[in-house]
Parts: sequence; structure tokens; C-alpha cells
Amino acid sequence: MKNYLFILLLFVATRVMAQSKPADKTVLAGNEYYKSQQYAKAAEEYRKALEADPANKTAKFNKGNALYKQDMKVEASILFNELTTDDKNIPLRSKAFYNKGVILSNQKNLEESIEAYKNALRNDPADKEARENLQKALLELKKKNEEKKKEQDQPKKKQEQQPKKQQQPKMNPKEAEQRLKLLQQKEKEVQERVQKEKTKTGGSAVKDW
Repeated sequence: MKNYLFILLLFVATRVMAQSKPADKTVLAGNEYYKSQQYAKAAEEYRKALEADPANKTAKFNKGNALYKQDMKVEASILFNELTTDDKNIPLRSKAFYNKGVILSNQKNLEESIEAYKNALRNDPADKEARENLQKALLELKKKNEEKKKEQDQPKKKQEQQPKKQQQPKMNPKEAEQRLKLLQQKEKEVQERVQKEKTKTGGSAVKDW
């Protein structure tokens, strides 16, 4: 199973009659450098091929691969994005979408990588790697969304668990005055009751020896 974090190391086949154009020979030279992992030299050969023949899509695709291997993902993505607009070469267009999806996955841009893999499959429904990587990206996005939702729910749960303080209703000045008078009246009644009790018992309580 091909891990979706690795770019598809595909070389688009050059024309059988490579000698028909100088650019094709340069592409083949770039391919040799690429196979020996000399990615900077490979990219330079592909650049020369594009100078000689700007319409050479093989050189553009393979240059994108060579740039990616040098961790120049933005530059590689630009080239693959240009190739996704090619309506004439459907297989190449599919692989360009695939490689674009890989770069986006590396950048943790899951939503756009998912769309890129879907476009790869629209152009080539038999692409197993694109289907596998699409499933992985969908699972990772689901996991990411679940973790995000969990983080958002934690503060709410803590807030719900905390006991709510009962707020005393505010009184207007008139209500406050009435309550004060009521308290004063109760206090007066208590004092009168105490005084009556003292009168009945004949004064203060008896002390012990």
C-alpha cells in the first residue's frame, strides 16, 4: 500500500522517437539524473528541455517531481497545477492531480488534498493509489474534526459542572424601606415579649451559690 505522504514517482513516457526533438533528449538525460537521485541536476535538465520546448508536458511533470524531492513543494505544486488543466492528456492530468494531492496532504491541507484525489479518480477511476490516499485523507480529516470538537466541548462541560451561584434579586428603594420597617417591627415585638416574660418571673433569673 502506497503511503499518501509520498509522491508518485512516475515518469511520463517520452516519445519513442526521442531524437525527433532536442528537448526529448534532454528529458531523457534528466531522467537518468533522477534515477541516480541527483535531483538538482535532473531539474536543470528538465528546465533546459522546457526552454527548448515550452509545451513539453513530460519535462514539466518530471521537473515537478525533481523539485518535490528537493523539498521545493510550492514550486512543484505550481507545475502540477498547470498540468491539471490539460484536457487532451487525461492520464497525465490524473497523475498531476494525484501529485498535487500528495503535496497538499504533506502540508496538512486535507480538504484540498481530498478534492485533488477525487479529481485524479474522476480522470482515472482505476487509480488504486489515488483511491487509497483519498480514504486515508478522509479518515485523517474525520479524526481531526473529532479532536477539534472534543476540545471545543471541554470548556462547556467544565462550565456546566460548576455550581451556579444564586443571584439575589435586586430591590428598589421602596421595597428596601418596607423590608427595613418590617424588621424593626419584628425586633420591637421580640423586645416586648421578653419584657413581659421578665415581669412574670419577677425579675432576673436565680443565681447559683
